[in-house]
Amino acid sequence: MACPDQKGAARFLQGGGTAAHAVLTQLTFQKVDTKYIFVTGGVVSSLGKGIISSSLARLLLSRGYRVTIQKFDPYINIDPGTLNPYEHGECYVTADGHEADLDLGHYERFTDIRTSRANNVTTGRIYQTVIDKERRGDYLGKTVQIIPHITDEIKRNVKLLGKTGNYDFVITEIGGTVGDIESTPFLEAVRQLKWELGRDALFIHLTYVPYLKAAKELKTKPTQHSVKQLQSVGIQPDVLVLRTEKEIPPSMLRKVGQFCNVAPDAVIQSLDQPTIYQVPLGMHAQHLDDIVIRLTGADATPEPDLTRWNMFLHKLANADKVVNIGLVGKYVELQDAYKSINESLMQAATHLDHKVNIVYIHSEKLTEADVAEKLGGMDGVVIAPGFGQRGIEGKFTALRWCRENDVPTFGICLGMQCMVIEFARNVLGLHDANSTEMDTKTPHNVIDLMEEQKSISNMGGTMRLGAYECSLRPGSRVAEAYGTTDIMERHRHRFEFNEDYRERFEQAGMQCVGENPGTGLVEVVEIPGKRWFIGTQYHPEYQSTVLHPNPLFLSFVKAAIDFSDEKQSK
Repeated sequence: MACPDQKGAARFLQGGGTAAHAVLTQLTFQKVDTKYIFVTGGVVSSLGKGIISSSLARLLLSRGYRVTIQKFDPYINIDPGTLNPYEHGECYVTADGHEADLDLGHYERFTDIRTSRANNVTTGRIYQTVIDKERRGDYLGKTVQIIPHITDEIKRNVKLLGKTGNYDFVITEIGGTVGDIESTPFLEAVRQLKWELGRDALFIHLTYVPYLKAAKELKTKPTQHSVKQLQSVGIQPDVLVLRTEKEIPPSMLRKVGQFCNVAPDAVIQSLDQPTIYQVPLGMHAQHLDDIVIRLTGADATPEPDLTRWNMFLHKLANADKVVNIGLVGKYVELQDAYKSINESLMQAATHLDHKVNIVYIHSEKLTEADVAEKLGGMDGVVIAPGFGQRGIEGKFTALRWCRENDVPTFGICLGMQCMVIEFARNVLGLHDANSTEMDTKTPHNVIDLMEEQKSISNMGGTMRLGAYECSLRPGSRVAEAYGTTDIMERHRHRFEFNEDYRERFEQAGMQCVGENPGTGLVEVVEIPGKRWFIGTQYHPEYQSTVLHPNPLFLSFVKAAIDFSDEKQSK
């Protein structure tokens, strides 16, 4: 546990950045006995281990502890960067340029902690590290095996995060479901850690209690079987969290505890909530944070200060006005493909005392014949990021309609590049303008492959990734939104605005108002004469959280609200 006079510094350090590291070098922290919490899942996947982990982290942070979360993913991909959104949903990018599981987005949105590549480890990374060590001769001729070499590498990653960050709690989410072959090495590694760490380690197991409508009964047998399966690999859960659609009576909670060797007060239910941001309150009401503190022997602290969190939830529940935002993309049928954008819009609208109604518009099905019908009722439009040719013409159609009808419009990454291409075609008269991603022989490559990308053949982890500095033009709308001309935002792209065309764009009205100070790479374009027409090469959604919505999303949603009010007043 941190000394009282170190608490503020600890919270600052969790934000990361150069200034944080400078402070770190000037402080001497009291040595802490880091507590390790492992979150496993059973019965079915997608129960919400990431939300439970994030909720517990939020509660512990609100009590003054230093906390971080990591995710172990049992797939052999090195990272999800090459995975199709249909396979894995959104790929989240950390400040240090790691392509990560979307659960890291939940971690950051709940906690305001900046994660890194150390917070997301896959089976592929573990095996790659072990094989690299074997090739170097690090194992001195020994036969390399799952146990101890793979499990030791997993344990090293768990402990390393705790040691380097000087945390009170490290929460580790084990991906997949108990019984999956892929998860076995991770479960064996954390089983060993429990015996090595003793009281400093704790297991939380999340399972599902289904409600059979025909029988009008909740069924706990799947949970019992899941716990037995966990016990069969040598792990006894200390806490059970039961995901349920119907409230579980106390007698049934006691029964589950009795059959699973878990103390009755450590069996907690997680009822479906109107919003995931209610989950921390439900966990606190059942004393999950108190149980964790007691079982691990951590120093006691006051009740969590959830004032600002509750204020956000109050605004979310009581907003009586709606702002309609159209999201144009090719993965709109997937719930998690644009997760960070969805959450950023919701967070911004909530802070502006509005509910957001996101209308998903499939760019592959959008044509000039129906664009007015589909976008006519929108107060603002987001042109989504992505890769590849599919659905690109629909984005051009949406952008032209929004630009000509002066609808607040936000283009993100590929969305910004589409803004540039549409403007080149329909304003500059360069009818064959395109990106070399879509047409390698285009005569007007207004978007082109970045110079440093031209010699790269591997796909994974080779894009321009992570946080980069951006200098904004004073007086621009985007600089007004941020309240500064010097920002840092996260990127994930290979292609860029072609500098050769900058003067022609600016003379015609599209201003290049943000650029990287070191390379001159254009980061932001805007049309000042419109209500709000801005495109960013970076992804501002990666740095938007519940307590600190991204300023550009706040500005965009405010413009959409103003446009809605203007329409209603006519």
